[in-house]
Amino acid sequence: MVDVQGTVADGFEPVRDAFADNFARRGERGAAVVVYRHGRKVADLWGGLRDADGDGDGGAPWVRGTAQVVRSATKGVAAAVLLLLHQRGQVDLDAPVGTYWPEFKTNGKERVLVRHLLSHRAGLPALDVPLTPAQALDGVSGPRAVAAQAPHWEPGTAHGYHAQTYSWLLGELVRRVTGRSLGRWVAEEIAGPLGLDLWIGLPDAERERVGRIADVEAPAAPASAGLRVRPKRTVADAYRDPSSLTRRAFQAIDPMADENDPAYRAAELPASAGIATADALARFYASLIGDLDGSARRLFAPATLTVARTEESAGPDRVLVVNTRFGLGYMLHGPASPMLAPGSFGHPGRGGSLAFADPESGVAFGYVTNGMQKNVTADPRAQALVRALSTALAACP
Repeated sequence: MVDVQGTVADGFEPVRDAFADNFARRGERGAAVVVYRHGRKVADLWGGLRDADGDGDGGAPWVRGTAQVVRSATKGVAAAVLLLLHQRGQVDLDAPVGTYWPEFKTNGKERVLVRHLLSHRAGLPALDVPLTPAQALDGVSGPRAVAAQAPHWEPGTAHGYHAQTYSWLLGELVRRVTGRSLGRWVAEEIAGPLGLDLWIGLPDAERERVGRIADVEAPAAPASAGLRVRPKRTVADAYRDPSSLTRRAFQAIDPMADENDPAYRAAELPASAGIATADALARFYASLIGDLDGSARRLFAPATLTVARTEESAGPDRVLVVNTRFGLGYMLHGPASPMLAPGSFGHPGRGGSLAFADPESGVAFGYVTNGMQKNVTADPRAQALVRALSTALAACP
């Protein structure tokens, strides 16, 4: 049994019960979940070990403020940078990327728009020649590679998840527009002002706060009565094919870098290497949809919020295989990535983490784990928490 720490407001006890159940039944090692409603915290829970590869009772416990690599949940933070630059009049979402980044205008990319980068419609999910881990982290080779890459489809005509290349596409665009790296922009304009324990490029001084992640096996699902129909093709099937766009997209860095390596954590990879606490992710999304802590600290103007969650891409995803839905930088609620309600928007991280906002209910949600299970979206632990949250909201005034 894991001793769950933290508090929930009256009526949100189902979230605590589901969180404890994740340790008992769903293979959780160490995790935290935080929920805000109308800008105020209503659930703040943590438990288990700080390091997924920790040794049982001898491992360091997860404490308030433990942070973890959140993989693609970082994408939602990175997207906010471009949308805030648009809100400030510094970026035109309908301008060609080459307007800001002249070297990008090669090999049929002249008509790639800024909005295509955010909605995974640029046709650049994979590289003809994958980067080595050292190249991926150097801040130069990635942007150079995507600038030279020819699209895999006519930009704007289809969508496919840009799992790794999103880092270099958005990061370089922000640098060209602002003169600052995306990680620095987040630190100075978002994390600092809002008091978020969130980094894209972990400072040396924060290393000891971050736990180790590890791949873990999920417990076998109980046998169910009746006939189970397996999908014709899954993302796992596609990933096993070395020639597939799925495999090539996720292995744009090959071999994959060690995510526990201090050098990886210090690098700025806005697609996959953000490090955050659950509170930071939830608080970030709360700031997108309303005021925080009773004060005017909202990031997105109403028009920007509308743009962020307006559907830009829907249907068959050329990388994830299943049907997906995207706004500008955010996954939208749907079968591939269930959130709270049809108006929810946010982003999961491969293996577990999830963060999103639901403007209609005023809810912001952040879940961080160190035990990375074999999924890209719809992690069963995160989904159990979302279902519990839905139950709690249904009973709350």
